[in-house]
Amino acid sequence: MENKNYFAVIMAGGGGTRLWPLSRKKTPKQIVNFTGEGTLFQMSVNRLKGLFADDHILVVTVAEQADQLQRLVPEIPKENYLIEPFPKGTASVVGYAASFLNQMHPGSTMAVLTADHFIQNIQEFHNLLKIAYSIAEKNYLVTLGIKPTYPSTGFGYIEHADFLTEIDGVNAFHVRKFKEKPPIELARIFFESGDHDWNSGMFIWKTDIILKEFQKQMPELSSILQRLQKAMEEENLDDIISGQWQKIKAETIDYGIMENASNVVVIPAARLGWNDVGSWESLFEVISSNENGNISIGNDHLNFETKNSLVYSQTPGKLIATIGLENIIIIEAGNSILVCSREKAQDVKAIVKYLNDKGMTDYL
Repeated sequence: MENKNYFAVIMAGGGGTRLWPLSRKKTPKQIVNFTGEGTLFQMSVNRLKGLFADDHILVVTVAEQADQLQRLVPEIPKENYLIEPFPKGTASVVGYAASFLNQMHPGSTMAVLTADHFIQNIQEFHNLLKIAYSIAEKNYLVTLGIKPTYPSTGFGYIEHADFLTEIDGVNAFHVRKFKEKPPIELARIFFESGDHDWNSGMFIWKTDIILKEFQKQMPELSSILQRLQKAMEEENLDDIISGQWQKIKAETIDYGIMENASNVVVIPAARLGWNDVGSWESLFEVISSNENGNISIGNDHLNFETKNSLVYSQTPGKLIATIGLENIIIIEAGNSILVCSREKAQDVKAIVKYLNDKGMTDYL
């Protein structure tokens, strides 16, 4: 872009517990190749090509993942990898990146993106980020909303308020309210209303404007961010970050900032071909299935009377045979095998919690 003050920030420190046993502490979902087109992280960087130069892309991640990510995408300068000592929620991630950009590039605008989204329409993605930039330059907090395709209980929702503007055929609306993941009864109401979008977790805003919101709504975190910003060019920055990070209370950007912000705008993104690859069930929207609705990845799948099922094997040459199954997910990875119904795919994180609580870390 011609706008040299526009930067992309990729949040890439998540664990992906609902994609266990393939996604684990040492191999989180953003460095896993699900589709054969590269890892989710590589795809998230590649779709920024032509819009952001490599040195205008920042990555925020945890220390144990930084080396792996740098090997996957070496073209991003090493100094553009911002390391959080340990996860403290997306509010601290966004605040850290905003503080860095505000210090190093005063007057900058940032697009907050994630490393675990799948987007098919790259041209539309670029177009929306350009439109969002022009609105953010007027001091709005901008988010991209996704048109719901079913009454999901796994996504947060954004309720539209009044119309704001139209740019190149794309409408933008003031936001009435952010609403977290609802029970199914409310999800149906939101879906049928026509004025609710899924919360994509993608945001565009000026760094100084979002930092003012931190100061207003999260003053404790704001004071820590101000300390970090002052230390950005000090030699002992890592030590300062480590010490300050322990004081942060974990919180998401949605709860911490967006739910109570007043100058928020949503751009509905109906043509993105977007998917949050957050569970095994979500792969049915990303990967083409065969005539029986089955998806087979990385294995020889011999199936008899099996329909609408996903079979994944990490072990080369392993045959998996199924008979009479429907709507089943089978995942073989490392020292574990997962078998569950598609309707329970969101509950896989309960297995991870159980293993963690019982100290069974060899499986994590």
